Amino acid sequence: MITMRVFLAASALSLLAAPAFAQGVPLDQDVKPGEKMSFFITSVGTGDGANLGGLAGADAHCQKLAAAAGFGKATWRAYLSTQAMGNQPAINARDRIGKGPWHNAKGVMVAQDLSHLHGDTLEEARAGNRIMILHSRDEKGNQINSVGTQPLQHDILTGSRTDGRAYTTDPSDHTCKNWTSNKEGSTQVGHSDRTGGPNSSWNSVHPTRDCSQEGLVATGGAGLFYCFATDVK
Repeated sequence: MITMRVFLAASALSLLAAPAFAQGVPLDQDVKPGEKMSFFITSVGTGDGANLGGLAGADAHCQKLAAAAGFGKATWRAYLSTQAMGNQPAINARDRIGKGPWHNAKGVMVAQDLSHLHGDTLEEARAGNRIMILHSRDEKGNQINSVGTQPLQHDILTGSRTDGRAYTTDPSDHTCKNWTSNKEGSTQVGHSDRTGGPNSSWNSVHPTRDCSQEGLVATGGAGLFYCFATDVK
């Protein structure tokens, strides 16, 4: 009896903490699985830590994985920010991915538009988008390993603040030298399952230990990142 009470209490707390979309709000029923896939988490990283070959290399990785899954006709972009370096200005992840809406491989709409995706309004922030443990899928439709699953891989590279913008006032490295380093430096990651860490953000929770593959794995990741289609064809 005590065990059952503890379970029910934990379940209630989980529901209270979950975004509104996770609390029984109907999902899209008119989208066939995979029909409009325009969002996924990479099933694999590049294998070279956070050295993704810059934004161009990361975009190419998204495009390659999408093509293998049958969605190569769309234009895919990695959800990654870069910091100002030399004569190059900072680039915001949110400015690279189109306007939405975005659906995962199962046909579920994870966000209607940029404002919904980032919780720009108080109402949207309270409701949350649908990037969470159930709907965080790779290009094949598989769920990303979450808390309680080994190996844990919920750390997703973003180099971004919660609003989807680059770090411009903090001189620290938040992007592993703009996605060209697999050694020194660090990058900001989000949690695809929105659990653990100081907040439940999908795109900005904590920095990695360093930029190596081992360093990314050490904090609960595998060098995975978000890919969004700027168009759907």
